[in-house]
Amino acid sequence: MTPLVMLPGMMCDARLFAPQFAAFSGQRMVACAPLVERATVEGLARDILANAPPRFALAGLSMGGIVAMEVLRQEGERVERIALLDTNPLAELEEVKARRFPQMTAVRDGGLATVMRDEMKPNYLSSGPRRYETLDLCMDMALDLGPHVFLTQSRALMDRPDQTETLRNAKIPALVLCGREDILCPPERHEMMADLIEGAHLEIIDNAGHLPTLEQPEKTNAALARWLEA
Repeated sequence: MTPLVMLPGMMCDARLFAPQFAAFSGQRMVACAPLVERATVEGLARDILANAPPRFALAGLSMGGIVAMEVLRQEGERVERIALLDTNPLAELEEVKARRFPQMTAVRDGGLATVMRDEMKPNYLSSGPRRYETLDLCMDMALDLGPHVFLTQSRALMDRPDQTETLRNAKIPALVLCGREDILCPPERHEMMADLIEGAHLEIIDNAGHLPTLEQPEKTNAALARWLEA
């Protein structure tokens, strides 16, 4: 079966996809590629391509989706199918860039936990039953990755390219998925992405916010299984 490469969101690691590893690793090779070594989306994509199988299925959530689109732009012939979860194909707006600078200053001064608690985590999740355990996991992942990764990833996101043409040119099975309550990357953005990709399937997960892989793993896994078999 085609290997599956998964790309996590900002300040997340493979734990973001624990339910997906449990569901799919018995059937195919499943790998989570870290997004920690480069300060550009282009550089992160090159690293993934250097270490990925010759041909693979690619799924990315949030920042991982942004990098997945750049992988598709650089060497789309190697990507058999793509799943874009709770993500954004557009370049970063100037007002969003401006908000990053005080966050980065605070993190440099030792405030990573505070930034994650006060400015990032409240935007992640719906008010479902897994909210508090998932918030705790998000904090654990962020603190384990540390300030250097926060700063590197912030720089990469600030300078990311627009990928609308990449999506318009994609001719592979595509899943576009998000939580209905995602306020960071709302459903309207995903409707636009699905319209750009010929034949894409749009899936909006109820009772989930920005991290449906953890908030609604059964529904997310079912959508991913249909995409992998398409």
